[in-house]
Formats: sequence, C-alpha cells, structure tokens
Amino acid sequence: MTTLLHIDASARFGGSDINPHGSHTRRLTARFVQQWAAVDPGAKVIYRDVGQEPPPPVSGRWIHAAFTPEREREAWMQEVLRVSDALVDELLQADLIVAGVPMYNFGPPAQFKAYIDNIVRVGRTFGFDRSRSGDPYWPLLENARKRLVILSARGDHGYAEGQRLAERNHVEASVRTAFAYMGVTDAHSLAVEYDEFGDQRLADSISQAEAAVDELVAALVRSGCL
Repeated sequence: MTTLLHIDASARFGGSDINPHGSHTRRLTARFVQQWAAVDPGAKVIYRDVGQEPPPPVSGRWIHAAFTPEREREAWMQEVLRVSDALVDELLQADLIVAGVPMYNFGPPAQFKAYIDNIVRVGRTFGFDRSRSGDPYWPLLENARKRLVILSARGDHGYAEGQRLAERNHVEASVRTAFAYMGVTDAHSLAVEYDEFGDQRLADSISQAEAAVDELVAALVRSGCL
C-alpha cells in the first residue's frame, strides 16, 4: 500500500477550481491525490497544510535541542522539537511526497521554508560526523526509494529551464536541493503560469498543468511506484 504525504503551502484558501481567489497549487495537489486514489484506492494519505498552519521557524533553542544527542535532551528540548519530530515522522512514512509550492517573490513561501528547516534534521534525515573523512554529511533517506512531486504556480510566465525568467526561479531548485540532501533524488515538477494576467493564457496553463498531473500519475504507476 502506497503512503502519500500531501503538503499544501499556499496562503490562499481552497483550490482555484472551487474558489475564484483560491490556490492553483491546492487545485493541482488535490487533483494528483484524487487521480492516485483512482488507481490505488488502498493508498494512505497523510495531509499537512503548512500554508494555513505553518511550523514554527527554527530558533536558537531549536538548534541547541536538535544537535543535542537524544538521550541527553531535557524536557524543554523535547518540547521544542515536538512539531519537527511529527513532520519528520510523516516524511519517513511516505513513499510519495506531493508538495504544492507556489512561487512567492521568486522562491517558496516562508511557510514552506519553515517546513524544510524542520525536516532537515541531523540524526534523522541526514547524518553528520566531523571525524568522517571526506564529506562529514550524508543522506539518511537515500535507500528509502521515496519520490517527490513539486506542483507550483507563478504569476508571470517563462520560468522553466531555458526560458526568459529561468534564472529567477528559486522554487523547484531549492526544494529539490533540500530533499536531495536528505536522499530523495527522484523528483518531478510542473507549474501553472500567467496567474497575474488572468486571461485565456492562464486558463490554458491550468488545463495543461491538469493534463500533466494526470500524465505524471500514469507515468509513476507505470514505473512501479505503486
């Protein structure tokens, strides 16, 4: 049975298919999960809305607690890491991570960055040993066969690789880098564009993204992701 971790990071409420001011990324993630359930009705879905309920940002106390060996942590340290532990536990359970990450000012929303900062955890998702020769860091999830799907949306257009604004797109690259650091390197992405134009180009982009979501689900199933 496949376990999906469904993450939404948009500050908007509801999907743009049901709310005129709703989120395109929420629309795409919901469609992905629905399409997946159609072919894998036994799939378990873990839902995390970091857009509406963002994790607390990393603090000095968080860093102190995270880098203290678990057996030596005091009660306050365990409480500081409580949300982070829950987020990491969800990630460890998942076979497939489906993340709706819109572009805000050329990068991911602050809410999603806080999520990343809470799941990149020494001793849980990456290893660290300063005495280790070569690279003292190593991924702890590289043999877990997890897959990542990033579903994005941007106001302008031309942010894909090789296009006019590609160098300003810091969404997919930053998310892929953080997950690869933990060992999740099998990643796929697609996006809606033209949101700020609100014309036929936006409608066409949404239709194309929805079709791409359906195609991606089918491709993942064919590749043996089930």
